[in-house]
Amino acid sequence: MEQLYVFGTGNAAVTHCYNTCFAIRDGEEYFMVDAGGGNGILRILEDMQVPLANIHHIFVTHEHNDHILGMVWMVRMIATDMLKGKYEGTLTIYCHRELIDTIKTLCQLTIQKKFCHLFDDRILFAEVTDGCTKNILDHEVTFFDILSTKAKQFGFAFRLNDGQKLVCAGDEPVNPGRFAYLEGAHWLLTEAFCLYGDRDRFNPYEKHHSTVKDAAVLAEANHVPNLVLWHTEDKTIATRKEMYTAEGQIYYHGRLFVPDDGEVIQLG
Repeated sequence: MEQLYVFGTGNAAVTHCYNTCFAIRDGEEYFMVDAGGGNGILRILEDMQVPLANIHHIFVTHEHNDHILGMVWMVRMIATDMLKGKYEGTLTIYCHRELIDTIKTLCQLTIQKKFCHLFDDRILFAEVTDGCTKNILDHEVTFFDILSTKAKQFGFAFRLNDGQKLVCAGDEPVNPGRFAYLEGAHWLLTEAFCLYGDRDRFNPYEKHHSTVKDAAVLAEANHVPNLVLWHTEDKTIATRKEMYTAEGQIYYHGRLFVPDDGEVIQLG
């Protein structure tokens, strides 16, 4: 059974948790999604006992700093292990075309050339396009443009070993034009910037985000039996799990997860 490793759960401005990023574990290998905004990802991987040597596939959703800057550290540390003979095979980074140049440029400006010389040799870049399907860790993964009005961003649908469908919707509300990807979904991973009751305090709609209520209503309407909420504010982190769960369960009757950083969720 696959597992969802939750590395971070916060939005871009959090200081009490890490930015939202995660991995799907199958056996000893991990399909990592985003890397957050800094080298805090290295501590989280260490704390969760996730070896760099077991990460050979990383998907970067979009260019915002809370999703992409941690990639510089992932490239640096994995490249270091490659040069030391501690990392076997290649690392493949999946992203849309414009992000390939962005990631390469960020690395070229901030880390040593010896690491960047591994680009297109042992550190590979795989372009994703709207509706394309790739085989990752022997899983069918279909990528889709979430139709963001801020920065070009992709989500994906991941077919689990038992046939269930997991959908990562990115860090914005699911665009109605993308509802087709929710058909038959068993898991929905989506943002919930704050409680609906706190919308005047955190102004999620001004930032193109949603509330717990909005995400719960969406999952209920699309008959998704498992819902994971993250990419939240952290001002209420002491009560976040309890309060978000309580609000969500008013509108949603499936299994609702409001994880903290470092949690592992069984995908089955």
